[in-house]
Amino acid sequence: MTAPVFVVPDFHADGGRYVLDGPEGRHAVSVKRLQPGEEVVLTDGAGRYAVCEVIGSEGKDRLVVHMSGISEEAAPNPRITVVQALPKGDRGELAVETMTEVGVDAIVPWQAARCITQWKGDRGLKALGKWRATAREAGKQSRRVRFPEVADAATTRQVAALLAGADFAGVLHSDFEHVSEPLATAELPAEGEIVLVVGPEGGVSRDELTLFEEAGAKAYVLGPSVLRTSTAGTAAAALLLGRTGRWS
Repeated sequence: MTAPVFVVPDFHADGGRYVLDGPEGRHAVSVKRLQPGEEVVLTDGAGRYAVCEVIGSEGKDRLVVHMSGISEEAAPNPRITVVQALPKGDRGELAVETMTEVGVDAIVPWQAARCITQWKGDRGLKALGKWRATAREAGKQSRRVRFPEVADAATTRQVAALLAGADFAGVLHSDFEHVSEPLATAELPAEGEIVLVVGPEGGVSRDELTLFEEAGAKAYVLGPSVLRTSTAGTAAAALLLGRTGRWS
């Protein structure tokens, strides 16, 4: 198993003794019960990281490590962004969690026309905060050092603008009678930006699909069965990661 990951927003590159404190230090000492000689990874979640050796602990919330230096993981290429329509209940957090685990680079919450869930006012801010916290925790759990960005909720026109600037733009569709091209055979770029739209439980509306097509996006089917909106993005991302060579 790879070393556990802890988030440190700011850390210095001069090496030597470092103390991990606060909630992350408490988790390392009191929950993980890390011992001298074990390895941990400290990261800012944006690609900078340091592999450290545990020296010991100070109290219940301070882990003392030796940091030999800081490295940086290159940004992945092609970059994969999933526009996720807002699912019902806590399925939004499930979608963010699993997409983070497979390796998605950015997640854009989308208030689609047929979304039952509505992000408004304080409720919307709270929900967005949950998505971002989920991405952070899933990034740690999956041993990533570059966590996915979770953007502010986007309107349909904002999603269309995002699609217009992509090197590959696709919309997952479950209408097998009118959409026959599988995502598995789509021509993908070797580099740049891939943007994929996942619609809500009721599907992408005709007006939305037309707007996205005008922006350069094409509709694709993922497979012969209909997936939930909370799992379709993860399945599609895994397919794209394998086909682009990022999993090879």
